[in-house]
Amino acid sequence: MVKEEEQNGSEKGVSRREFLTQAGWALGSAALGAGWTPSADERALQAAPEFESKYACPVDAQKFATFEELQAHFATAHPHVAAPVTTLRVNERDYPVQIEPQWTLQQTLQFKLGLTGAKTMCDRGECGSCTVIIDGKPALSCTTLAVECEGKSIETIEGIAANSRWNPLIQAYMKHDAMQCGYCTPGFIVTAKALLDKNPNPTEEDVRQALAGNLCRCSTYPRHAKAILEAAQGLRDGK
Repeated sequence: MVKEEEQNGSEKGVSRREFLTQAGWALGSAALGAGWTPSADERALQAAPEFESKYACPVDAQKFATFEELQAHFATAHPHVAAPVTTLRVNERDYPVQIEPQWTLQQTLQFKLGLTGAKTMCDRGECGSCTVIIDGKPALSCTTLAVECEGKSIETIEGIAANSRWNPLIQAYMKHDAMQCGYCTPGFIVTAKALLDKNPNPTEEDVRQALAGNLCRCSTYPRHAKAILEAAQGLRDGK
């Protein structure tokens, strides 16, 4: 059967086995080329605003490429109506975003700013995968309305990864393999960063209490504490 499939495939220019082999090499090369480096994360973070590509006028449904064009349109076509735009300060940068009142912060970060680090797993504030830092405190972005965040400072895993000060935390997670599937990892690291900002010399019990709201389906819980305690030591030593 395999020989017949290969023969039929070769008549079309490539066999199924060759296709799968080539696809495997392509995926493997892409994975190896996507290794984490602070500079790469920083470039990705700086490019994130381009994800918000269009602003729609809710009055006449015209679409505009930039917020400035939407403002100019409102000034001329609808001078007595305010442009429905919220400005969010994310990772020390201001982003004008057009959102619906019911949109959560997680939805806004992912679909308007292209910041996909805050994950949606349970979508009801139980797992911690969507954790961000708002005004210095960890918060669940899946249960936080984006419109409530105007005027507040929001920090995401992308901002932490782009800040070389927090390399010890990320390196410790890699060293201790404190993740398996990795889906929950951004929430853990964001929560850990909030803890270390507040308490740079935590005990293991402090770490466990801080991470109580973060769930890991792969059950690597002991490694999270080891990684965070080692990172705390590295941050204190300036490594």
